[in-house]
Amino acid sequence: MAAEAVSGDQRVSSVMHVRCPDRLPEDVFRQVLELLAEFSPVVQALPPTAALVELRGSLRYHGTSTRYLGEVLRIRTLSRLGVDVRVGIGPTITVAATASGQIDAPGGVLAVDPDQVVDWLAPLPVEALHGIGPKQTAALREFGVHCVGLLAAVPPATVQRLLGGRAGRMAADRARGIDPRPVAPRALPATTTVRHSFAQHTLDGAVVRAALLDLVVQLAYQLRHRGQVARGLTLVLRFAGGTSWEKTRRLPEASAHDDDLRTMAYRLIDAAGLQRGRLAGLVLRGEDLVDADQVALQISLDRVRENRLVAEAASDRIRAKFGPGAIGPAATFLRVS
Repeated sequence: MAAEAVSGDQRVSSVMHVRCPDRLPEDVFRQVLELLAEFSPVVQALPPTAALVELRGSLRYHGTSTRYLGEVLRIRTLSRLGVDVRVGIGPTITVAATASGQIDAPGGVLAVDPDQVVDWLAPLPVEALHGIGPKQTAALREFGVHCVGLLAAVPPATVQRLLGGRAGRMAADRARGIDPRPVAPRALPATTTVRHSFAQHTLDGAVVRAALLDLVVQLAYQLRHRGQVARGLTLVLRFAGGTSWEKTRRLPEASAHDDDLRTMAYRLIDAAGLQRGRLAGLVLRGEDLVDADQVALQISLDRVRENRLVAEAASDRIRAKFGPGAIGPAATFLRVS
């Protein structure tokens, strides 16, 4: 389906739904979002691997069609990031997201004109309509509704009895191409990541803990250098053979201090219950970063902790002058009394 050309008509397919490959690393997903921001300031991240873009203003600016912009986006993600994407375009979020779901991997562009929405949706299986889950699909098929066209033909009151009030109203509307939701700008929370790869696959707990401690110091120093604090930590363990384990926990209080991050990092690795797993690498990520001056400073009556914070500040000055590797993790966590 060709996207409607830019004109004075307000009914235009201006919503773009972008699906990235499954299991896309978060840092690459963030780069895709940055590329989307080059087309429009109205980008809504849909973690972990999708996003919405409202292109109405961009159509007027570029004087072109949404399909053309979708093709340009696909070329840029392939050439710059090596990532192919599936781009669905429609007049509403539901139509755009349904369209992107109809594209076979690895990628492509499918645009649906506003005047063709009902006819395009009608033959699709009911589970292909964006927002219809497995339980709703089962209920509809049991009633004999196996395609979107039949769902659109069923009286809305009947759909509400089958799926429930609110869910039934939304399903009936979306089968008719009705979806008044706007694209709401939303970015991913800021994160920063540090990594360590082992020269050899290792089972040694002491070696693993030493590497994790080094990542803690690197991450904490990066946060303080940038004037940020983390509200959570994510630890990713990469095993020989390509498998991985990942867990995220919120910090009791947002922090960029070595002690606080180390305590949480050790809790995370303890939660993994490592026994005979051969590790190939570690990834430590500070989650939901905010500016340090946005977080209230808690007064501590712990003299040991206060002394450590003073030593931490001195260590930062040494690193700033002589380089990040001037002080190792062991020196950072020496007991200060």
